[in-house]
Amino acid sequence: MRFVVLGAGGIGCYYAARLLAAGHRVLLVARGEHLLALQQQGLNVEHPQFSFQQAVEATDIQGLISDYRASDFDWLLLAAKSSATLPMMQQLQAWLSANPALPVLSLQNGVDNEAHIAEVIGKARTVGGLAVKIGAHILAPGRVEATGIAHVDFGAWPNTQENPALQTELGLLSQIFTEANIPNALYDDVSYALWRKLVINNGVNPLTALTLLNTQEVTQHPVFTQTVKSMMQETGRAANAAGVHLTEQDIDEMYQLICGFDAIKTSMLVDRLKGRAMEIDDICGPVIRECKAAGQPALTTELIQSLLLNAVAPH
Repeated sequence: MRFVVLGAGGIGCYYAARLLAAGHRVLLVARGEHLLALQQQGLNVEHPQFSFQQAVEATDIQGLISDYRASDFDWLLLAAKSSATLPMMQQLQAWLSANPALPVLSLQNGVDNEAHIAEVIGKARTVGGLAVKIGAHILAPGRVEATGIAHVDFGAWPNTQENPALQTELGLLSQIFTEANIPNALYDDVSYALWRKLVINNGVNPLTALTLLNTQEVTQHPVFTQTVKSMMQETGRAANAAGVHLTEQDIDEMYQLICGFDAIKTSMLVDRLKGRAMEIDDICGPVIRECKAAGQPALTTELIQSLLLNAVAPH
């Protein structure tokens, strides 16, 4: 199978390495020093159950457009920051139109990416997805450290009933992931999976970035853990306002999951520590938007978002 991984950071490189190790062709699309290292030294991925070191095929987005055809690939995996989704898809619109059958699978934080993808290529080619129970970061250009079982949840967006076109391809992709030691689950209603993941992301990402604490430190703190729970409950209300049914049991399960998970630095915390743009609006934004629309503002999420924005703003 032929894959292109767009936005080959920590998450993208981990899954690319798994697919390469299973014998598939993968093109990594990256930028800067990381891209240069990939081209000159190859990719090095270290995981407690998996080690990968070999030469890889890598380019930047302009190189993808000029040197490759969309028909060269069977799947595009999008692992870029959520804020880059729409501009990247718009930049690739003409390139993607040359292969109207190429599906795009999002492996990103947030619940708005799929709508941005569908806006450019249409719903029939849009696949929602998320990486669950994985921490993956670039330690140095070309070097990635990953932890967790690295599960992938995915499915036709917004659900199979509204978008049945890709069922054969999705079943094959699930089999390929399994054979590549990527645990996965194929959802009939991937919007449900996306919002459940946002429960965790909104619950801990902004708070860890604000406090500079890891997930275990905030969930074990007597006050911060209540903040986590409140932000998770607000995410559940937002999901229901958006037409995706999450129950109190869903919220409790996500809360217990993050409380029992290994201590990890969230992607938002890592971004703040490295001085990079954070996915604040992509994670907090949908919760605030949908709760306001339902007439029940997400006051805790609004507070933490505002404190975080103030903390990083130039004064």
